[in-house]
Amino acid sequence: MEPIKVQSEGGLNVTLTIRLLMHGKEVGSIIGKKGETVKKMREDSGARINISEGNCPERIVTITGPTDAIFKAFAMIAYKFEEDIINSMSNSPATSKPPVTLRLVVPASQCGSLIGKGGSKIKEMRESTGAQVQVAGDMLPNSTERAVTISGAPEAIIQCVKQICVVMLESPPKGATIPYRPKPASTPVIFSGGQAYTIQGQYAIPHPDQLSKLHQLAMQQTPFTPLGQTTPAFPGLDASNQASTHELTIPNDLIGCIIGRQGTKINEIRQMSGAQIKIANAMEGSSERQITITGSPANISLAQYLINARFRDVAAMWNDPTSMTTS
Repeated sequence: MEPIKVQSEGGLNVTLTIRLLMHGKEVGSIIGKKGETVKKMREDSGARINISEGNCPERIVTITGPTDAIFKAFAMIAYKFEEDIINSMSNSPATSKPPVTLRLVVPASQCGSLIGKGGSKIKEMRESTGAQVQVAGDMLPNSTERAVTISGAPEAIIQCVKQICVVMLESPPKGATIPYRPKPASTPVIFSGGQAYTIQGQYAIPHPDQLSKLHQLAMQQTPFTPLGQTTPAFPGLDASNQASTHELTIPNDLIGCIIGRQGTKINEIRQMSGAQIKIANAMEGSSERQITITGSPANISLAQYLINARFRDVAAMWNDPTSMTTS
């Protein structure tokens, strides 16, 4: 939850902004066919409902409006999720109905007030509403926010959200809040027929960014304008017959992330870009290594793109130690 915004007119009108964390399937349910479900929720509740963009396994749903509108929107979401559970049970041997679950995103500085001294506040919420409430012990990656999970019947969830909102209003966040932003899924990229695909579940989904175009150009060996340039890098030259060379200088302590374990990453970049990539041996007394990329302008541009993407992935892992894996 972002810091709750309070706008009082004679103490009667309170506007809240609440953030929910949802998985892709949950977001799809809220959006509905051609966006019809979320449109109806907006119209019927009077709340603004915005869904974060991006090819992420998790999305942020932001609900803003007067308190009455907020609670109507929450009720509609909770009942929609219950409807989804009932529909899924019709094709399942399960006999007991699972609870509806919502996850709020709350500034960590407000979580103490939610829990209360010795857990008294959260215990009171559970007993008075019948909902299960759990406050995550760790902050969400690269943020100062925590997830608050509420489970139970829709009626219990709505009552619980009302109580949480009261606590949030009474105890505003302290200091600056760094909001949680889900990062794109780090999935393998597969090239086929000049198109890039990522694997999602059992399906290959076309990759949304410019990787496909770059790969297609690299494999066709056609003249190509490198990223960041607006004019051809080699005007008048036929790239299919003209190989060129580009050199990069990389700090020694970062070269490993480009090479990967037993050369897996650099070989992957060579294969995907179609470029020849040579890494110079370490020079005594030097803190840098030279990388030489040879190929058509398209080959070189794709290789540079993939190297930069590798740096971004590693930087993200450094910023979020919980996601660190050995490459």
